[in-house]
Amino acid sequence: MSKKRGLSLEEKREKILQIFYESQDFFLLKELEKLGPKKGVITQSAKDVVQSLVDDDLVSKNKIGTSVYFWSLPSCAGNQLRNVQRKLESDLENSKKKFVELVDKCNELKKGREESDERETALAELKAIELKHNELKEEMVQYADNDPAAFEAMKKAIEVAHGAANRWTDNIFTMRQWCSNNFPEAKEQLEHMYKEIGITDDFDYVELSPAAIQICAVGDEEGNP
Repeated sequence: MSKKRGLSLEEKREKILQIFYESQDFFLLKELEKLGPKKGVITQSAKDVVQSLVDDDLVSKNKIGTSVYFWSLPSCAGNQLRNVQRKLESDLENSKKKFVELVDKCNELKKGREESDERETALAELKAIELKHNELKEEMVQYADNDPAAFEAMKKAIEVAHGAANRWTDNIFTMRQWCSNNFPEAKEQLEHMYKEIGITDDFDYVELSPAAIQICAVGDEEGNP
């Protein structure tokens, strides 16, 4: 034998409303929780069902003293439904007006854009101009490496980096000399330490690469015509 199906939320709402309409009386929540099972609404769900009806303005509630009473009369429900109907009709009328306004605006925008030989020619010319504009933008990107300002900035960056590297090289040579003079007995330990940190026998001043020398030379020629 199949298990009996429970009531849906909408069916529970209808059952609770029946309690109000049949008695046309005022109820406390605990009273509705007791009456609910007689209509098929279990006690545990009665509170949520009643609250959903309050949220939809189908049941009214008011606090009197320390108690909260709930009520709903058929006439009140009818008035509420009629109010909802009037609001929906008003929204529908406003939507229709807005639709008409949009159609009129669309037709207005279409004026002067009718298909014609002149329009097709103008569109073709516009497309050709846009293509040419994109080609020029791509060409400008290719020449960006030859921009004088960028070239000068690169030259200065090379000079600064080269000077800084060799200043640190001077500092390292000075430090090695100072350590040799002050700790001659620790020569082997110092040499081992130097190798561990990358200061080997071929450690020397930084020399510019041929490409860097060429950049600096070109920059100097342009600055001194």
